[in-house]
Amino acid sequence: MKMDTIKQLSDADMTAVNELIYQELSSDVALINQIAVYIVNSGGKRIRPLLTVLAAQAMQVSSDHHIKLAAIIEFIHTSTLLHDDVVDESALRRGKDTANARFGNAASVLVGDFLYSRSFQLMTQLRNLKVMDILADATNVIAEGEVMQLINCNDPDTTEARYFDVIYCKTAKLFEAATRLAAVLAEKDPAIEQAMADYGRYLGTAFQLMDDILDYTADQAEMGKQQGDDLAEGKPTLPLIYAMDRAEPEQAQLIRNAIEQGDGRDQLDAILTILEQTKALDYCRERAYQEALKAVESLAVLPESEAKQALISLAYIAADRQA
Repeated sequence: MKMDTIKQLSDADMTAVNELIYQELSSDVALINQIAVYIVNSGGKRIRPLLTVLAAQAMQVSSDHHIKLAAIIEFIHTSTLLHDDVVDESALRRGKDTANARFGNAASVLVGDFLYSRSFQLMTQLRNLKVMDILADATNVIAEGEVMQLINCNDPDTTEARYFDVIYCKTAKLFEAATRLAAVLAEKDPAIEQAMADYGRYLGTAFQLMDDILDYTADQAEMGKQQGDDLAEGKPTLPLIYAMDRAEPEQAQLIRNAIEQGDGRDQLDAILTILEQTKALDYCRERAYQEALKAVESLAVLPESEAKQALISLAYIAADRQA
């Protein structure tokens, strides 16, 4: 199923989600409106709320609570973007100035806090303690993942295991919640709920793996940020970890130095050559594809439907994206 078909299938619900997002962005504080609308309008894929909508369709959720749930998921995600860009000192996101570059760090952090708190206001309206418990846990795990990533920064001895711990917490956990909660709303049995959680976790892992690959392969126009940003921030992502393990000693040392110094953009061409020679990017793509396969396998418990086919297609799309 192509992305255009998936969008058509989810169009009515996603329109309702977007309307709710803009409605709930409203604040008496003008700067909050300005920054929140700026970041929400900055070209995001809305992949997380889309997953909630499609999972709800696959679960045959009878209420419209999944609309509010999808908006909550997007608010949590957007708030993390605002905070991440401050921590990473990022200047570009999705091809536009980041909110912190445009409005300053303090305003970005505070509006991120506003979006977090607004998401919890919306949660209470669902009157579902299990939903609140899952989302509260997810936001806490995401925060832990961001701190774990901060600890790993400039540490060339970061292992694959530590890397995967970070991407589960900071990325896959919210994907997991987005799809699991559809099963909760539909009051499905624990096996189906777990299957939907697994699907989201595996898809989110594939998505982040591809994101880390694209940092070395996509140009600025495709990715919406500068090539080699992770390297410039001293982030030991899987391509670098794999390459260091298999490169010649002097090549591995070059990568180590770039990670430690957090200023490796000048060495980007040399490091790209090492990634090619060690087939590090091929390895990462294969790992992403394997995660996508596990996501698809998780959906075996669901009856056939267009929504199920859309979820299957999204898993493969996540592992094969170019931007």
